Amino acid sequence: MRSEGPAGAPLPRMRAADLLTTGTLGVRRRRARAVLSALGISIGIAAIVAVLGVTSSSQSALLAQIDRLGTNLLTVVNGRDLGGGEARLPVEATAMIRRMAGVLHVAPTTQLADRSVYRNVLVPVGQTGGLAVRACDPALLATLDGRVRRGRFLDTATARYPVTVLGYEAARTLGITGTGPDVRVWLGRHWFTVAGILDPFPLAPEIDRSALVGFPVAARLLGYDGHPSRLYVRADQDRVGQVSGLLAMTTNPAHPEEADVHRPSDALTARLAVSRSGAALFLGLGAVALLVGGIGVGNIMVISVLERRGEIGLRRALGAARRHVAAQFLTESLVLAAIGGTAGLAAGCLVTTVVSRARGWEVLIPAEAVWGGPVTALAVGAVAGLYPALRAAALAPTDALRTA
Repeated sequence: MRSEGPAGAPLPRMRAADLLTTGTLGVRRRRARAVLSALGISIGIAAIVAVLGVTSSSQSALLAQIDRLGTNLLTVVNGRDLGGGEARLPVEATAMIRRMAGVLHVAPTTQLADRSVYRNVLVPVGQTGGLAVRACDPALLATLDGRVRRGRFLDTATARYPVTVLGYEAARTLGITGTGPDVRVWLGRHWFTVAGILDPFPLAPEIDRSALVGFPVAARLLGYDGHPSRLYVRADQDRVGQVSGLLAMTTNPAHPEEADVHRPSDALTARLAVSRSGAALFLGLGAVALLVGGIGVGNIMVISVLERRGEIGLRRALGAARRHVAAQFLTESLVLAAIGGTAGLAAGCLVTTVVSRARGWEVLIPAEAVWGGPVTALAVGAVAGLYPALRAAALAPTDALRTA
């Protein structure tokens, strides 16, 4: 049953198909302008989706790395004494820490400050490449839960002889890719055979840039005095806080302030917090781009209303109601926003996939980005098209036809 107007005539109606046809008229006629109008919104949506996707993928990879490496690794480093000089950890520190409840592994190391490693004797002394020489215990690999990329690690036998194991970055800097009796480096004015090359240590980057030797040969050839400078402690996961609180006192009971205790996984957690704050910044920039895109759509719609005054006047004269004209231009604005939102979503997903695959991350795009991007674009389109739609509806038929 059709309702009737004041004069008994039926009120005009517009079907959804007719609304879509008239609402896309401007888009179909002026395709280049429609694409440029939707571009601003698509850039904003693409930026937001890409930021959310890349951030989620990187955070997932970082959390997986933290879970894999564990948060129960602690380090004790020699700090400063009361005079401001470099303190020395006691020789008995390793044995005392091993007796602590909750400690699983302890590995002492010492950086031999006056020793350097070179590819051969022809390299100038000053060109150290930033590499260090460290004496270590064979338990270091198990304590750090590390892996040997090539060759083998130090053991009780090889630790007594001029044998070294290179960290990942040290091997790259020295240009060494193989191991064995024929592969040697000039270390501390002695030739050392390269027995192994290590995989990277995310929680102990100082090991990556070091040449490792055993304590016995370090004492015999390199002047090692028995004092460790850094100890790696692997604690029971449920007792990390307890061990950390007692570690300085146990390491140096006489001067606990001279032993600095750190938790390497805190650096990864800090990276996670930094990535989240950086994501918030880029989300803000994406929101600004989306706002600019919305203003652009609104501006184009206002121009469209001015250009199509004759069409508006003719439709009104033929019986179209104000709401029909408003719905037509609002639909056109929503169509532009939908085109931009869909294109932006596709571009954001593509960027996330490319970046994640390039860095070896699992591609992870949050569900709220998938449905939130188009919805946000439609909301922006609705707001941007509201004023032009109301302005078009307010035009009187005679005025519109006269000024067309």
